[in-house]
Amino acid sequence: MPRDTTPARPPSSSTRGPDASGRNANRTRAAILAAAITEFATHGLGGARVDRIALSADTNKRMLYYYYGDKEGLYLAVLEAAYERIRTAEQKLKLADLDPEAGMRALCTFTWRYFVAHPEFMSLLNTENLHRARYLRRSTKVRALNSPLVAMLSDLLERGCRNGVFRRGVDPVQLYISIAALGYFYLGNAHTLSTIFGRNLLAPRARAQRQAHVVELVLRSLAPDARPGVARARSGHYAD
Repeated sequence: MPRDTTPARPPSSSTRGPDASGRNANRTRAAILAAAITEFATHGLGGARVDRIALSADTNKRMLYYYYGDKEGLYLAVLEAAYERIRTAEQKLKLADLDPEAGMRALCTFTWRYFVAHPEFMSLLNTENLHRARYLRRSTKVRALNSPLVAMLSDLLERGCRNGVFRRGVDPVQLYISIAALGYFYLGNAHTLSTIFGRNLLAPRARAQRQAHVVELVLRSLAPDARPGVARARSGHYAD
């Protein structure tokens, strides 16, 4: 049965119910968004169903279309909310108040633990990457959401260089991608990797070992003596 594409109108003042204005309207929007996060993370964009989202949010489809426009608009709102949540949580680390090594350790630990605690975030990223960021490119806020992260990392690196604990020449964006990848790849492929290597990589002890490994690997890569040129010379490999 084709969905009703008639644009929903805001309820009039004479028919406005408890979900149409004020705090209850915010609750309705939040309930729709929460249900949509679960739906898109579980079924992807193509498999997600607006009917299920509305039912889970205890509302109706017309309210969903009124607040978010259409299914794709809701999906984009979910992506933006997912990024906003992790970036907001990162801000609470207050990395500027920590010494560089402690700050880097805190960021690595936080990123790993966030991925472990929020598999839905990774699922949403997987879905959007399948679409080659087609929907994320429409966002008017996602780049601004990520700017503070780059600034925090840049500050950590600069202070670490001044203190002599970090080497110079590290790109903060490349560094964050590496930090995220060390957890993302492991958790995203844990089932196949566990089968291949004959160990349960999601067991509590294995996860703790991975967290420690990630922190150590990142800190060692930033050490003043971890110079790429020296590493290439020792290995005998040079870029063309």
